[in-house]
Amino acid sequence: MNETHTKASATGALFAAACATILFAAASLAQDSAESDPTTALVSALSAACRANENQFARYLTADNAAAFRNLPQEQRTALLMRFSLTEDPGRPLLSSDPQNHAVLRCEAPKVTVEYHFGTPRVRENLAFIPVTVVNSEPTEFGLVRENGGWRLLSLGLVLFDVPQLSRQWAEQDLKKRERDAVEALRQLGDAVQTYRRAWGKLPESLAQLGPAPQDQISPDQADLVNEDIAAGSMGGYSYRYRILPSPDGTDSSFELAATPLEYGTSGRRSFFRDAAGKIHSADKHGAVAAPQDPLLETEKSE
Repeated sequence: MNETHTKASATGALFAAACATILFAAASLAQDSAESDPTTALVSALSAACRANENQFARYLTADNAAAFRNLPQEQRTALLMRFSLTEDPGRPLLSSDPQNHAVLRCEAPKVTVEYHFGTPRVRENLAFIPVTVVNSEPTEFGLVRENGGWRLLSLGLVLFDVPQLSRQWAEQDLKKRERDAVEALRQLGDAVQTYRRAWGKLPESLAQLGPAPQDQISPDQADLVNEDIAAGSMGGYSYRYRILPSPDGTDSSFELAATPLEYGTSGRRSFFRDAAGKIHSADKHGAVAAPQDPLLETEKSE
């Protein structure tokens, strides 16, 4: 009995060892293929970005960029991977080919699926350029350079892939987008308050009263006019303040709204203010709340 059990255990151990050897060999073969073929290297880099696998992604960067990438703050490393995968969450990469035997990579994330179609690479000694088309997006071209025996990312479109420079550029673009979103949120909040007043004959006492309501249970306390984030006072890196302005006769007839960056310089630089007339002002207040004395937005001056 014991001898049989011992033989079975030994057989199981040998089988496990054999499987591990096969898996290691397969991984090594895939890595060798990525090292020798630029398209495989690019597919592997984008697959790593899809999975949000920082260590694997860094293997396809030049030595200088890999070091710069590892030294970025966590949120910037995550943002850079999101730029490549075109998703907001880690996904599952699936590789196939088209009728011309060109690689097709699908990144299936919870909110979106992104599909990359790879064209025929142009290889010139230590440089390779690979056309890539993303479904429902503009085509681009990735450049790769051979370094230390493997292919590494060199450029994206006409932009040289320089991690420190791109991280600063993308961070600035994200900051400006959050500022634009904050302005739009102020406009929508103002419209929501006006809708509330028309529906209930008074101004809401707080942003919370504009928030979501259970189905068929809309009320003055849950008007279902804005999402739960902004009803709680913050969204997209900005905090939102609502204040009722009493009129001389004691009635609550007008209101003000303000949007202030939660992390000055990171989530936004400018603070925004919607005055009682519906005009939006903005200024760099170094994180303080804007006021009606601040300059109007350029778009407001022509209205």
